[in-house]
Amino acid sequence: MGTHVIKMPDIGEGIAQVELVEWFVKVGDVIAEDQVVADVMTDKATVEIPSPVSGTVVALGGQPGEVMAVGSELIRIEVEGSGNHVDAPDSKPAAAAATAPAVSTARTESPAPVVAPASVASQPAASKPSAEIVPRQANEKPLASPAVRKRALDAGIELRYVHGSGPAGRIQHEDLDNFMSKPQSAAGQAPSGYSRRTDSEQVPVIGLRRKIAQRMQDAKRRVAHFSYVEEIDVTALEALRQQLNRKYGESRGKLTLLPLLVRAMVVALRDFPQINATYDDEAQVITRHGAVHVGIATQGDNGLMVPVLRHAEAGSLWSNASEITRLAHAARNNKASRDELTGSTITLTSLGALGGIVSTPVVNTPEVAIVGVNRMVERPVVVDGQIVVRKMMNLSSSFDHRVVDGMDAALFIQAVRGLLEQPACLFVE
Repeated sequence: MGTHVIKMPDIGEGIAQVELVEWFVKVGDVIAEDQVVADVMTDKATVEIPSPVSGTVVALGGQPGEVMAVGSELIRIEVEGSGNHVDAPDSKPAAAAATAPAVSTARTESPAPVVAPASVASQPAASKPSAEIVPRQANEKPLASPAVRKRALDAGIELRYVHGSGPAGRIQHEDLDNFMSKPQSAAGQAPSGYSRRTDSEQVPVIGLRRKIAQRMQDAKRRVAHFSYVEEIDVTALEALRQQLNRKYGESRGKLTLLPLLVRAMVVALRDFPQINATYDDEAQVITRHGAVHVGIATQGDNGLMVPVLRHAEAGSLWSNASEITRLAHAARNNKASRDELTGSTITLTSLGALGGIVSTPVVNTPEVAIVGVNRMVERPVVVDGQIVVRKMMNLSSSFDHRVVDGMDAALFIQAVRGLLEQPACLFVE
């Protein structure tokens, strides 16, 4: 038997180190060739590391959240034959911490196991296995029927502390009976919604969450932010969208407001090239771009990502809509490539139905502008002296004041407003 060592690969673009995000194997696992063993992150892109050989994992080279240099030892695998590595007689195995089974973590956040309240520690062991207090991961949903869940809710019991004796650990009524037979101070059993809690949870900031924190901190430190908010009557725009969906939805796909907003930005930017720009503040160079590469801020389970709709100026409503959908799906499933997450020249961000009234989005450096979309609501407004109900929506946008003057920002948003309120103008060349 021999040892095969997989080293941290050179992912390219001059990257010298990457962050280890997640292990998919542990010491002792038998793995197959091309099986993914780990996720690593560079910038905001997650890269899967496959094994080039089959064998048994004997050591892991790091822990999730650890920053590792390119070329450092990632994993050791025992293989048939000689392998690609020979230890010196006195050499030590990989880092001691790596020889223990790795703790399973989420891709971007690693909730620590939920700790039961301190009073549990002093409780004697239960006589019935089904009444044992079993703390689960904070994001682990116990298996139970709706009737069991309702009964637990009514009794003030947190199901994550209840041992399930059914198939696949399913919690049954008798498990609740055994649990409730324990003293009232038992973990997870709260007689009312006002009972005191002593549990806590530590969430390591690793992976994508760490990258988001670093980029937001850097943007707020370096960019002279200012925000501008304008309300827009989107009644006509929404009527157009619904009409287009009725006529072309089956053959071309349904339209959301996003491709219409992208179209308005593309047309308005023709007169404001200083806003479709990036700023290298170290070289003191502003680059104005002819192509409009729109970053679409996308919130997923793993955190905020910004896939890029390239050459939005050349796409139709439906081609842009299709690409936005594809990119959002890739980002939410952590499948977006590095190229799909870089190179934007302006960003569009929307919280959809949760958009609120006003927001202050953070500029996605090195861009100089971000357009934020707030919630669309029906409310009374005055039109030609009459109170009428209209569909209204705010745009809350932020700019880099080092590059964009306040007047230019206001004129740009007013241009976008004019296009959205008179949507026929979106298609007049």
